[in-house]
Amino acid sequence: MDNNEIIIEYLKTAQEKLDAASVLIDHDMNDDAVSRAYYAVFHCVQALLLKEGLKAESHSGARHLFGLHFVKSGKFDKKFAKYLKDLKDERESGDYGILTTIEKEEAERAFSEAKEFLAETK
Repeated sequence: MDNNEIIIEYLKTAQEKLDAASVLIDHDMNDDAVSRAYYAVFHCVQALLLKEGLKAESHSGARHLFGLHFVKSGKFDKKFAKYLKDLKDERESGDYGILTTIEKEEAERAFSEAKEFLAETK
């Protein structure tokens, strides 16, 4: 598979994660919805990095490279770096925190940010 095919697969996977987030919100599964929204954004970032010939070996590496090559360069507004950071933090809270509850409004906001991120990526 060449890089363009992999990029297409990353974007397809991002859309699938976004679709899953929507279904999870409809079923009041907000922690999992936020997780899917984060992964939609993470796959967008992986696609963007690959387009530039870059590859991140970790989530924090992806965040760092995205900030350096896409936000600081002006290709993406800095709000997208904030979306990535906040979604990562919320995903970790929802996935690992047993006493943390993500409210529906937070999940809807996460979905909206991920949707905007995917649209900007495309």
